[in-house]
This record gives sequence, C-alpha cells and structure tokens, in this order.
Amino acid sequence: MVEKLTVIFFIVLCLLLGFYLILSPWDALFGRWSENYLLVFLSDRSGFPSIRTTVASNWVRGAVTGIGVLNLVIAFWEAAHFKQSVAMLQGKDPNADKK
Repeated sequence: MVEKLTVIFFIVLCLLLGFYLILSPWDALFGRWSENYLLVFLSDRSGFPSIRTTVASNWVRGAVTGIGVLNLVIAFWEAAHFKQSVAMLQGKDPNADKK
C-alpha cells in the first residue's frame, strides 16, 4: 500500500509542478516573473543587474516552460507504467508478468 501511495504522490507532484512551471513564467496570477523578491535580492546583492534581465528574457521563460512540459511527460509516463513502478518499489521484477 505504501508503494502505491508513493507512486501516486509522485505523479501528483509532477503534475502540479509541471503546471506551475508552464504557467508561472507567462501568467501574472503568480506575480510578475521579473519582479520576484528573491531575484531582485540576488541581483542587488551580487551587483549584477544583468541577472534580472536574463531571467526575464523569453529564452529563460521558454526553458522553464520546457521543464514544466517534461514534468508532465514524466507524470503521464509514470501513470501509464503504474504497476511496474509499484513492483520496482516492492523489490519485485517488474517484467515477471511478461515472461
């Protein structure tokens, strides 16, 4: 039972993180991407204001969105291979049913 819950929580985590990483760079719902408190603090403390402009660029935003898409792909792959993942966590051979 613990193994099933572990896989389910991992799938949910990947889904939520994927959706957040896809939406957060482009949507103002989570606050402006370039006005993040931690980002402003780091750029002011380090003396490199170019950090802020780099993170605000569309290239970085696209890369973060790509990581979000990758998280969604991992979540759907894990959901499709649920029984294999549970069997591996239980220490069983996941390919034993196929032989």
